[in-house]
Amino acid sequence: MARSHPVDVHVGARMRQRRTLLGMSQERLGTAVGLTFQQIQKYERGSNRIGSSRLFEFAKVLDVPVSYFFEEMPANALAGRPMSGRGRKGFGEVGTPFEQEKDPLIKRETLELVRGYYKIREARVRKRIFEMVKAVGVASHAEMLGGAKKGK
Repeated sequence: MARSHPVDVHVGARMRQRRTLLGMSQERLGTAVGLTFQQIQKYERGSNRIGSSRLFEFAKVLDVPVSYFFEEMPANALAGRPMSGRGRKGFGEVGTPFEQEKDPLIKRETLELVRGYYKIREARVRKRIFEMVKAVGVASHAEMLGGAKKGK
């Protein structure tokens, strides 16, 4: 079975990220562009490549520019497959495609946290929560580093 191209996987992940941030189901997105939710699943996994006109439709429905789908693309995404007809070297099968599970921005937990955060209407309360989460993260990271140093 052929592996998905890393760029297709990234574009699909960005589509899923935006859809989830909007609180939109795969079925609702599919209906908006004339597809089934199964087809949306395949696009989001990167197992089906999205054509330019379809990508344009998704961008309209998800209210983002087409360039959104290519933002934050890992540097090694283009290293996955040779670019035919370009006569360029260095685009062979180098390493493996980037791993989605390492990107916290596409985890459901992160997306739900962001959606919940922006549902807080009071800017002052939102800012205090933001500062608290940052402080807990810094403390947790420092604790982890301190534990690693003691173990040496």
